[in-house]
Amino acid sequence: MTLVNGLKAAFAAFFVSVSSAHAETLTLEQKKQFSNIYSDELNGVYACSKNTALEYGLCSKSLKNDGHAPMVLLPKGTSKGVVVILHGLSDSPFFVSSPGEFLQKQGYVVILPLNSGHGKKDASFDMRDDKLQQRWYAHFDQIIAFAKTFDGPLALGGFSTGGALATRYALNHPEEVNALVLFSGALALSSSAETLSKIWGIKSLAKWIDGDYETMGPHPYKYPSVAGYSALVLMDVIRDVRAKLEEDKDNDVQITLPIFAAHSMADTVTPFEGVESLTEQLKGEHVVFKIDESYDLCHANVPISQVQLIGLQFDKTQVNQSERCALPTYNPLHAQMLMLLNDFLARHMVDTKQ
Repeated sequence: MTLVNGLKAAFAAFFVSVSSAHAETLTLEQKKQFSNIYSDELNGVYACSKNTALEYGLCSKSLKNDGHAPMVLLPKGTSKGVVVILHGLSDSPFFVSSPGEFLQKQGYVVILPLNSGHGKKDASFDMRDDKLQQRWYAHFDQIIAFAKTFDGPLALGGFSTGGALATRYALNHPEEVNALVLFSGALALSSSAETLSKIWGIKSLAKWIDGDYETMGPHPYKYPSVAGYSALVLMDVIRDVRAKLEEDKDNDVQITLPIFAAHSMADTVTPFEGVESLTEQLKGEHVVFKIDESYDLCHANVPISQVQLIGLQFDKTQVNQSERCALPTYNPLHAQMLMLLNDFLARHMVDTKQ
């Protein structure tokens, strides 16, 4: 009898462990809501064939390839909370997939969206759409609404432009956000780019110069160039962030928002001063992971791991290989960066926000 009871207990423990290992699953309603975000944008979506119990992506015939699919990554066991990480301008969820997969293993639900106008075979209309900025904002709002269907605290983050959009939302809704995570956060552009953006009629000129926007290039998960018009739209997003910070300062509004920021000091695309200014104005524990200039790490490579480059079908013949940042490389401090991020989130992903 003791043996029987022991076996029963063992089986019970086994099934409990199996149950808890897959405690977080997407409901049919969540899948529908996620699909609705992208159905019109991509002219129809369907569940990717490579989906698993813990990874759910949306594929489309409009995408360049399945590697551009927006993804939801689910943890084994009970979730510690939700982390949204949005990619940058002209690229895709591939660029934030390594931090995303790491945080999934640490017990978080991770949402890797695909920003409006990105990942498409044909993006000529998108990259000169007068309403592109509004589409970016609306898409981010939809992603947050979807993120709220999961239990637990919420962290918002992104790489480059994704970081700017996450920052804007967090500043306008600080009560909803436990932490902000920035990789090469685009909160400032080079002085020449910012000056150029102030010229009257520059957006119309940029659209004309962009012409029929080319989406196929050497990198399978990135457009071959940044559309001039879309870069000007990014500058508008940055100005919205600055305006909100200035408004709060004028009204003596003090926001508390913990920030994790990883940034290369050799970044000439998005100077560190933008992130630095944000951390100086907002209250909270801020962890800034500065990658020394001696590493000469380019803007796009901060969130990239060495593993991601294995098997990457990058066509070197299409670029000038002697040009700085022409070839994809990885962040040599990637592991240290993610360990600090994990420690940071462990302190701040506490379910105190109602």
